[in-house]
Amino acid sequence: MAGLATKETNKDVSLFINNIESEPKKEDAKKLLSIMEDITGSKPKIWGDNFIIGFGNYKYRRKNGKEEFEWFNVGFAPRKTKFTVYLTLDINDHEDLLKKLGKCKWGKGCLYINKLKDVNLEVLKQLITRSKDAKWH
Repeated sequence: MAGLATKETNKDVSLFINNIESEPKKEDAKKLLSIMEDITGSKPKIWGDNFIIGFGNYKYRRKNGKEEFEWFNVGFAPRKTKFTVYLTLDINDHEDLLKKLGKCKWGKGCLYINKLKDVNLEVLKQLITRSKDAKWH
C-alpha cells in the first residue's frame, strides 16, 4: 500500500495566505491561523498539494497495518466557497458545542464554515482545544 498523499511540506504558510484573492477570506484565514497557533502552541505547516494548514502532528498505524503515517492534530483549508476545519475528534460526540456553534455544516471530523462571522468563535475555540491533542488512531 502506498503512503498518504497528504504530507507535511516546507511550503510558506504566509505566502499562501497572502495570495488568497478574496480579502475577507484572507482576513478570516489569518484569524484562524492565529487562533489555532495560540491554542495548539504549534507552528503552522502546509500539508500536501491541497494546502491544508496543519498544527501539531502525531504518528499512527491503521488497524492491522504495519506502515506508520503522520497527520496533524488540527488544521484548516481556505477553499473558494468555505473553510474546512479539520479536527481529530468525532464532532458528533460534542453536541453540547455544536448546538451553540452557529451556521455551519459538519462531517465526522470536519467543520465547513462559509465565514468566521457565521460562527461563535468562543465555541469554535473550545472545539479546537478539545481536538488539539487528540488522535484518530
